[in-house]
Parts: sequence; structure tokens; C-alpha cells
Amino acid sequence: MSPVLTGFRAALGPLVLLAAVARAPYQCASEVDPDRRIYEDPSEALYDLAERFKASGDRGAHADTLRFLVERYPSSRFAEMARRDLEALGDAGAPGR
Repeated sequence: MSPVLTGFRAALGPLVLLAAVARAPYQCASEVDPDRRIYEDPSEALYDLAERFKASGDRGAHADTLRFLVERYPSSRFAEMARRDLEALGDAGAPGR
């Protein structure tokens, strides 16, 4: 094999590696806009579940799920919504107020 071709092949490997690393997505610690997320937040899933219980007429499961959401994820935006829903239900056990 010619020395030029051997040198070219030796230089090609690191260049391919550098190109792959340069195009890799960087992970940052910033908060993702809720409208652009591709996954569901656990508090959002619990709130959706509570809404399903409400739609099916299971008032006890609805209230229990809302209480669990507030207890487990007290600082989420869905916990605030759950607190308001519990107050509307007349639930004296609405934590956090």
C-alpha cells in the first residue's frame, strides 16, 4: 500500500471521530418548555388519572388521586390545580393551604 494512502487512512479515523462528537447533541440542565416536552411529567399523569376517575363518576378515587398528587409533588403546577379541585370538592384534607 502506498505511504500516501496509509497516511490518509490513519488521519481519517480521528477526523470521523471528531465529526461525530461535534455533531452530538449536548445535554443541558435547563428546564424544558412544557409545550415542547416529549414525555409526561408524573404529576401530569396523576392529574390526568384523577380526571379520568372524575369522568367515570368515581369521586373517591378522584379525591384520593388528587391528594396523593399534592402530597407527592407539592411544588408542581398540577399540585396547585389539584388543590383547587380538592377545595371545590369541599375536601377538608386539601394539603398545602
